[in-house]
Amino acid sequence: MSIRILIADDHGVLRAGLRALLNAEPGMEVVGEAADGHEVMRLLGELCPDVVVLDISMPGPDGIEITRQIKQVSPDARVLILTVHEDEGLLRAAIRAGASGYILKRAAEAELISAIYAAWRGELYVHPAMTRALLKDLHPMPAITAGGTPPITAGGTPPIAAGGTLTSDETPVERLTPREGEVLCLIAEGNTNRQIAELLTISVRTAESHRANLMSKLGFSSRVELVRYAKRHGLLE
Repeated sequence: MSIRILIADDHGVLRAGLRALLNAEPGMEVVGEAADGHEVMRLLGELCPDVVVLDISMPGPDGIEITRQIKQVSPDARVLILTVHEDEGLLRAAIRAGASGYILKRAAEAELISAIYAAWRGELYVHPAMTRALLKDLHPMPAITAGGTPPITAGGTPPIAAGGTLTSDETPVERLTPREGEVLCLIAEGNTNRQIAELLTISVRTAESHRANLMSKLGFSSRVELVRYAKRHGLLE
């Protein structure tokens, strides 16, 4: 069964490129395109997409408002914001509105595909360059399970749905090896596996193995959870 995707952007060339990219990915199908917010809402009911890849800046209602409307009309639909704006305020507003991800248009094609899969699974995906913007908002934060709707906290910041109950507060940082600690810090700072491999002079496969070991040992499934853990244990400045 393919992930049904609705693309919403007012630039036709970009929509065409995204359609070609995503339709070439096994397990994904672009079922429609929209050039403005009103068209998104019209197609939402007709096409029943699993994921809406949505630009923030479009004619009519902006992407934040459209995200709110999508979640009201179709709570199960996932919204992935795709934007040029590296703006902390927009990131927070998108998450509060119910977005399942925030990715920059300069991201690599593989990252966009990963973000769509993460959103579809009910996880929150944030572009590495924007991850640090969430640090001040991540504590205190109650543990929640995937698939739940993150409630708004008293401070206005929603907790992060990240694919499972957050239980790693019970895992002391001392259980990590020195190399795992290094990799954890580099991941939390937004580095990719390739960048980590270059910084530590190891192979990409070894970097991927360290990341997988960290996820398994800490019981995490996303970068946001790793950032939260690293911040809590004083591993980030």
